[in-house]
Amino acid sequence: MTVELVCVGTEILLGNIVNTNAAYLAEQCAMLGLSCYHQSVVGDNEQRMEETIRRAVSRSDIVILSGGLGPTKDDLTKEVTARVFDMELLEDPHTRARIQEYFDQNHRGQITENNWKQAQVPEGAMVIDNYNGTAPGLILQKDGKTAILLPGPPNELKPMFERDIRPFLNRLEPEGIYSKMVKICGFGESKVESMITDIMESQTNPTIAPYAKTGEVHLRITAKAINEETADEMMEPMMEELYRRFGSQIFTTEEAVTLEETIVELLKEKGKTVTTAESCTGGLVAGRLLNVPGASSVYMEGYITYSNEAKEKLLGVSHATLEQYGAVSKETACEMAEGAAKAAGADLAISVTGIAGPDGGTKEKPVGLVYVGCYADGEARAYEFHFTGNRAKNRESTVAKALTILREALINS
Repeated sequence: MTVELVCVGTEILLGNIVNTNAAYLAEQCAMLGLSCYHQSVVGDNEQRMEETIRRAVSRSDIVILSGGLGPTKDDLTKEVTARVFDMELLEDPHTRARIQEYFDQNHRGQITENNWKQAQVPEGAMVIDNYNGTAPGLILQKDGKTAILLPGPPNELKPMFERDIRPFLNRLEPEGIYSKMVKICGFGESKVESMITDIMESQTNPTIAPYAKTGEVHLRITAKAINEETADEMMEPMMEELYRRFGSQIFTTEEAVTLEETIVELLKEKGKTVTTAESCTGGLVAGRLLNVPGASSVYMEGYITYSNEAKEKLLGVSHATLEQYGAVSKETACEMAEGAAKAAGADLAISVTGIAGPDGGTKEKPVGLVYVGCYADGEARAYEFHFTGNRAKNRESTVAKALTILREALINS
């Protein structure tokens, strides 16, 4: 079945509020197995609202509207939708009693006349009680079409959807959408896509889709099935094939788990400690690691050595190395990593030195040139990268590479 979302409110069009309802409803509908091909935002204008709703009803099985159910004159969603479905508005005694009860319980004082507007409902509509406000939800059905009207405030919309609307939609579309996430580091998006082209070209159910993130590629496997257990069985062969192709480059299959969390867990499992020595990233690598709860058991101290003097003083980088090769070099990156490990007494160390930009580059060493050093098992190595973004992007890309290198060193340690 197809579903279309229509969010009502001039304040959304003007950017005064962020339309979080659309994102929430789209995700929920996808999980329920409903196909969403269109979303619309329309202001509090009666004519444009009617045009939008009629168009949505003409091309979709289900139309979900949010907003415009309040007591004021510009709250017109219910009135316009009732006209589209050719339903007369009548006062619902149950809803009127609930509005009275809501005001009494919340000590809102005297109810103004316009609040009773919310007790008017389309004749034959299903009324959905609102336990967090006064505007009830409504379900209108006619000629094989369904309109679901929800209040705009998220603290009213979400509980109503989860309690009443999701079960209703699940009855209309028994099959749901279930998904698993495969997160890969060490390969770029084009490389990953080329390695799964055959899977993508032959996919039906389940399907696979790549999503790029700085330094990572996420593959979402999605299956449509009657229940989660059946979906898992359908997705398992594809999961096994991805492990066969990507192996240890897959760092997690958990949606909420980050790369840094897997690194901290690896450090704990292996009984290892790590330190960082950063120049152009200014502590961003350490920050990612220290965002993980419990990181203090594997990370005791780190170093931000922006100047050559700091590199010499804190990390023991030799003056001769800096003179001959410069601060941005493989040699300096290696000495930074080894010096940090020894200074901190850590088993592993990651170092970063580079030219993030926008200034400071030369023909020989352009903006975006970065070296990441790694000290592990008594040996220091450095890796050269060339990034092409702005300063923030170059630093973000460097951090992602540094974490990937650290993870690989841990796996091989």
